[in-house]
Amino acid sequence: MAEPQETPSFHRAKSGQVREALDRLEGLVVDGLKHGFFDYSIACEIANGGKRQLVIRAGKSHKFTIP
Repeated sequence: MAEPQETPSFHRAKSGQVREALDRLEGLVVDGLKHGFFDYSIACEIANGGKRQLVIRAGKSHKFTIP
């Protein structure tokens, strides 16, 4: 029988930058649905020290640094 795989901490984020990014994204989508239209983009790249730089572009850019 296979061992259960451990889920990386960012998959179950309850706090920190990942949680903030997900909350912001959820708010943007809900607001866009209320208005009836939206156009967003999400990008992620590796920054210094192996950290991830998550950018949500929705009129203005929202940046999150994730270790």
